[in-house]
Amino acid sequence: MTAGHRRSHALAMVRSVSRLALPVLAAAFVACAVVQVFLAGLGVFDDPSAFVTHREFGYLFGWLTLLILVLALLGRTPRKVKGLCVLLLVLFALQSVFVALRTDLPAIAALHPLNGFAILAVGIVITRAAWAVRRPAETVA
Repeated sequence: MTAGHRRSHALAMVRSVSRLALPVLAAAFVACAVVQVFLAGLGVFDDPSAFVTHREFGYLFGWLTLLILVLALLGRTPRKVKGLCVLLLVLFALQSVFVALRTDLPAIAALHPLNGFAILAVGIVITRAAWAVRRPAETVA
């Protein structure tokens, strides 16, 4: 086996593992987003201190957006999937911006929950699309 062949095989393996891991990670992200909605509801209807948990959990699972994008790029997924992963990262980043505007621009800050549902929707679309292209990448002979 030549060095070039080993490298091609290793790259194909990285693509395959990335394509298999992407739908799993995207589904985990969707589950976390659902938990986020619950935590926000808990803050509204039970104890306002639950918003601290909502905020901290959001910062914790927000890193998944970057990992999802990396897996999409490594897996050489279709352009649509990669674009949706970039969109997810941007929408998630906007969440903190909206909260930061709550005092000065409350009408803009009110987009926070709507954007949250957009994040959930995009996460679901990514999960479905990633599942459709999860097959291992072809190995180079």
